[in-house]
Amino acid sequence: MKYKASLIISIYDNVSFLKVVLDSLMYQTEKNYEIIISEDAEFSEVAKFVRSYPFRNDYQHLTQPDQGWRKERALNNAVKAAKSDWLIFIDGDCVLHPRFIEWHVKMADENCILGGNRVKLNQKLSLKLLEDSKEIFSMPSYLCKSLLLSEGTRHIEEGFYVSPDNILGRLLNKRKPRGLIGSNMSFSRKAIEDLNGFDEDFILPAIGEDADLNWRFRAAGYQFRSVRNLAIQYHLFHKENWKDQSENAALMELKIAKNEFRCKNGLKKM
Repeated sequence: MKYKASLIISIYDNVSFLKVVLDSLMYQTEKNYEIIISEDAEFSEVAKFVRSYPFRNDYQHLTQPDQGWRKERALNNAVKAAKSDWLIFIDGDCVLHPRFIEWHVKMADENCILGGNRVKLNQKLSLKLLEDSKEIFSMPSYLCKSLLLSEGTRHIEEGFYVSPDNILGRLLNKRKPRGLIGSNMSFSRKAIEDLNGFDEDFILPAIGEDADLNWRFRAAGYQFRSVRNLAIQYHLFHKENWKDQSENAALMELKIAKNEFRCKNGLKKM
């Protein structure tokens, strides 16, 4: 079977989050895709959960030894394993709107990189989804209330579906992504192979899985298109433990100065 897309889900060890993310796939309007769970570790609890989950789509569960942050390596392994030529990337803490995959597939273009955004839910709304994934259908009304009450949900405007067939939708469709977010992006296999994949020189969180790709795709001549307010996702609340990103930022600037958009430590080791 030829899949329209491979959905690559990056995770570490949060099974409760992964469950509600997978539950949101049950409601997708686009059905023809495979699921790749890309685990940057090999926890027995995750493996047990995946084996017991009632998948409706074909899936792969890829693991690797836990050696600290090696997300870029895990993503490269997912790219190699993917059976589709269109690759959609999300994180294991991002619940998907029912039309999320539909729009990444509809707008797929080998010469374009698709980028979206995400709503950062507050703790209360996150708990609603964790308790019952069907609450995804009520999320717009919850977001309106959250907006009026200033309850801590961020980027609320990203959570409303706007049809591209009306005037507002046509205007919004002209937007260009300001930058890539690793949890909501898609591109062709050819595009990522042109860069030699994700750069495994990045061994700390952030930058390597998205900001680094942003400049490299542009340097390689790719165009960018926005799927904001079409491919919508809701980021579950959790404490973020990002360390100082200055080391990764400095590494990226060094590579930009050398114009090394085709990395040496990626899909192939050069």
